[in-house]
Amino acid sequence: MTISLQVQNVEKNYGNVKALQNVSFSVDGGKIVVLIGSNGAGKSTLLRIISGLEKPDKGNVLFNNQNLPEFEMRKISTLVFQRTAMFSRSVYDNLAYGLRIRSVPKEEINKKISDALSAVGLKGFEKRRAKKTSGGEQQRISLARALLLNPKIMLLDEPTANLDPNSGRTIEKTINNSKNSETIIILATHNLGQAKRLADVVVHMQEGRIVEVANTKDLFENPKQEVTRKFIHGELGINTYRE
Repeated sequence: MTISLQVQNVEKNYGNVKALQNVSFSVDGGKIVVLIGSNGAGKSTLLRIISGLEKPDKGNVLFNNQNLPEFEMRKISTLVFQRTAMFSRSVYDNLAYGLRIRSVPKEEINKKISDALSAVGLKGFEKRRAKKTSGGEQQRISLARALLLNPKIMLLDEPTANLDPNSGRTIEKTINNSKNSETIIILATHNLGQAKRLADVVVHMQEGRIVEVANTKDLFENPKQEVTRKFIHGELGINTYRE
């Protein structure tokens, strides 16, 4: 059964800053949605709300047409941040933590970790100290940690920012290979090339609003909104507030 996510009229303010204004879109499982937009467009805020880490001031996020509370959304989603955090322990222990608190048997944990590390190109890294690995390797470990939990909604905030090309290609390949009818993938990126390579649907955001939603080919080759055309051609200035 294909799953679905609906974001309905979501708004979020931080003091006088309108971070999100009347944001709405929907997506089904098996699709990769890529959020693009200038700094301060609201991309990261939207990811945090979908993941259940923050509550919108107005509007709803529906999973399979159900308005789940934030703690339930946190159970079915995972958010991979741009700046990852590692425990001062082995790669294995970092990956096993989430499975252990879910009482997964040790034999199953071992198999899942081995498969996840292979998926991100880090086979054999189990015994390495996580904090001693490179930035690109840590981001791949963070992605493996997300994959282990089999989330219904996988959210990624600039997953390849500041990484070497090899790590970036590996992460993109892993994200693309994770597509299936029981998973929704939403990622935010400033890399328009990455959006073209990965996205089934592109959502262009500007100043907390959705400007345009379209399939990848249509948005990049024939945008309907002038502000979208300017953004993808590098003709927009920098916004005055940050995400």
